[in-house]
Amino acid sequence: MTTQLTDLLKKNPEFSPVIISDRPHKQLDFSGTNHKLMKTDLSDTAVFTKYVFEEMLSSSTFNGIGGYDEHRVIYRKLKHFVQEEENPRCIHLGVDIWAPAGEPVYAPLKGKVHSFAFNNNMGDYGPTIILEHELDGATFYTLYGHLSMSSITGLHENKTFMAGEKIGEIGNYPINGDWPPHLHFQVIEDMGNYKGDFPGVCSIRDRSFYLSSCPDPNLILRIGY
Repeated sequence: MTTQLTDLLKKNPEFSPVIISDRPHKQLDFSGTNHKLMKTDLSDTAVFTKYVFEEMLSSSTFNGIGGYDEHRVIYRKLKHFVQEEENPRCIHLGVDIWAPAGEPVYAPLKGKVHSFAFNNNMGDYGPTIILEHELDGATFYTLYGHLSMSSITGLHENKTFMAGEKIGEIGNYPINGDWPPHLHFQVIEDMGNYKGDFPGVCSIRDRSFYLSSCPDPNLILRIGY
């Protein structure tokens, strides 16, 4: 879905990398079409992590990438996403970069800390940072979820990060929301009243609304362009 922010990001000539790595990227599939995933015990994070990094990423030969607007099956066993039984959340609104815990995370452009939090629910973001940016007179936000606890230790709102400056590291389970290590990167046009948090997964019913406010993060990442 095209928005003014989408057009603005497309026009920007270049952004700094969010993850710097020599490993090539491999598109990962967490939808119902991945039959091996459906047979994996996703409730056991150690088993899930082994499946991601040893099988899907060929013993960490690659970094994983993908997930924007993906209808995912990996949320079905998590209360955090199925509290509304009639309207469960299953549509992923960010891009995930699956890389080892401790991998540095960098600001793609100049921004200041809008807010941060430790979202400590099973399946949640864990340590989370949200940056506020201005580009050609427009304000928007980027969210970084599943970080290490040290990423938010000593942090304060309005702290400025320059493009290419390290803002944190990918966290490990269980502190990162109890997920295999990865970065959830999301672009948000309007934060509303949220602080330190914003929906990263929505229901099918709310899909159009959230996608219109959260354009494709690969407009910034430009992985595979």
